[in-house]
Amino acid sequence: MYVIYVNDRPLTLLSSTHPGTRVRAQETAAVATHLTARYVGKPRTLLHYTDMLEKGSPKVTSVDVVGPDLEQLWADFRSKFRWVEAAGGVVRHRASGKTLFIYRRGTWDLPKGKLDTGENAPSAALREVEEETGVSDLSLGEQLMTTYHTYRDRKDRRVLKPTYWFRMSSRQDELTPEAGEGIERAQWRTTGEVLAPATPLYASLRHLLEHTVS
Repeated sequence: MYVIYVNDRPLTLLSSTHPGTRVRAQETAAVATHLTARYVGKPRTLLHYTDMLEKGSPKVTSVDVVGPDLEQLWADFRSKFRWVEAAGGVVRHRASGKTLFIYRRGTWDLPKGKLDTGENAPSAALREVEEETGVSDLSLGEQLMTTYHTYRDRKDRRVLKPTYWFRMSSRQDELTPEAGEGIERAQWRTTGEVLAPATPLYASLRHLLEHTVS
């Protein structure tokens, strides 16, 4: 299964042969704003579902696309986008147990950024956390799930961005938000505070935190 967030709405690619797909179909059947579609092997049709979510219509807020070969479905979806890789960190403070968050463009976020040419994901994640928050005392832990989202670049090209996430820890208390990147605040916060329904948080990060932070 691959979950791609389009305009903060999930587009999920599923295998029709996986037992869990039938269970999922039963769970989502009663959701009026959910659409389940079968993939017929034509990559261009995938953009139709992407556009539906991108437009932000209240009639369709999530889409499942089901095909017999999940990896072929994923390859066909990827073929319609530019691939731009990023990496970031879910950083826990060793003393307080709080998690490092940044506040930018009206929403809470996790420190992350694009990979430089020739850079690997762990190195990029460490660099971006330090640049965006000022935290230099970092210990790298396990790799977490990868999140995916789409957007349009300045030339209106479709971009698919995977973000590779890593667990990290730090003893450092002092934070310095990178103002040049539009970061207004960097704070150690409990995940419960940030996951509260009224707190502005990207859906992909909510999914990440719910599945990786105890």
